[in-house]
Amino acid sequence: MLPTVDNDEQWDVVVPDEAVMRPGVEDLCGRLGLAGASLERFTEGTQPVYAVGDGLVLKLFPGAAAADALVEARVLGHLEGRLPVPTPRVHASGAYENGWRYVLMSRLPGEDLAVAWPRLPRADRERLVTEAGETLAALHALDPGPLADVLGPGDWGAFLAGQRAGVVRRQRERGLSEGWVEQIPGFLDTVLLSEDPQRVLLHTEFMRQHLLVGRNSAPAPAGAGGRLTLTGLFDFEPAMIGDRAYDFVGVGLFVTRGEPGLLGRFMDAYGRTFEPRELLAHTLLHVYSNLPWYLRELPVPTEPTLDALAEAWFDSGR
Repeated sequence: MLPTVDNDEQWDVVVPDEAVMRPGVEDLCGRLGLAGASLERFTEGTQPVYAVGDGLVLKLFPGAAAADALVEARVLGHLEGRLPVPTPRVHASGAYENGWRYVLMSRLPGEDLAVAWPRLPRADRERLVTEAGETLAALHALDPGPLADVLGPGDWGAFLAGQRAGVVRRQRERGLSEGWVEQIPGFLDTVLLSEDPQRVLLHTEFMRQHLLVGRNSAPAPAGAGGRLTLTGLFDFEPAMIGDRAYDFVGVGLFVTRGEPGLLGRFMDAYGRTFEPRELLAHTLLHVYSNLPWYLRELPVPTEPTLDALAEAWFDSGR
């Protein structure tokens, strides 16, 4: 019941339209034995995702993104029960119709960390950042080999070269001013990135928006309702296998966000530090890099240089 979506034009027409999506989702739920279950579409994210009843999440992938469904299901299966923070458990996955695929998974408890963050006291922020660092370390410690048939890139050096070849064009297309654009080639010339690093399983979008928080039963002050802790990590469809430093792009931009002391705390928990210029180079080469957006969202140094930007966003203070 869902129409074919094989290109961006079809995506823009079909995916946002609930009048088109909802009948297909209801039909698929019926096929999965969930007829009559309540459905609520999540407003965030690229793919159409629905809460099904109280305990399940149904994520759909049109034909244009069908490979991402295979990645999501395989990575979640690989991770189940192996991280200090829960990840969704896959209940079912497969093909629907007209090229669409789906993953039906458990719904994790808790609140979006990005939503909760502004009201959190410093002590809670520090503790959650420590937990996040430990979680990323555990993810990177897993053997990615069993996923090599569905995750790329096969050649990390070639991937970096390809990203570098198009970096200026991509940032211009996103509206980056020429004062910043003209610095990029020279900056990347001075940063040595490993073309053959130890390869680890990368989330690639390790950010507050993909972390959940909630209260546990640990001792807390009277009336506090338990200690705040991470209760989930999700969204593995963009996963890759590559240099561990690549995951620290999301950490610096979307977890610690230039807040003094937090990136150093994260790296302490992770067990390794990275140089600011290395992380900014990976930021420029990241698949989803959008420097104009980051400049609007994050603290910007008074000196308009990439070196100053690296220090502002990725200085660990160590």
